[in-house]
Amino acid sequence: MKLKYSRQREAIIECLKNRHDHPTADALFQALRLNNPRISLGTVYRNLGLLTELGKINRISCGDGIERYDYITDKHDHFVCRKCGKIIDLEPKLKGDIKHHAVHTDIGRVDSHALIFYGQCRECLDI
Repeated sequence: MKLKYSRQREAIIECLKNRHDHPTADALFQALRLNNPRISLGTVYRNLGLLTELGKINRISCGDGIERYDYITDKHDHFVCRKCGKIIDLEPKLKGDIKHHAVHTDIGRVDSHALIFYGQCRECLDI
């Protein structure tokens, strides 16, 4: 699907590309408003949905009901600090594909998977 150019969509992509904190839609909206005060929260949500659907960005759900967004679309895992809420990208270290384990069960067709580790980050452990 070829998208028509949108200045607002480009601003969302650029903002997300320069962040590594896996922001929420609201956090992106607040950051975008600094340079584009006319952008609406609805525009941000619509474009995040479209960009996710097209595979240009990733949506991360950590089980807390809050969706966060990641510019990195390459396969990688995440670590979530239960104390401060920080999400950290992890390089995949598992040999082979973990999806292989689910594929060989009788649960249906597996299209994708997400692996999230939970604990306390180094900064929270030092407090």
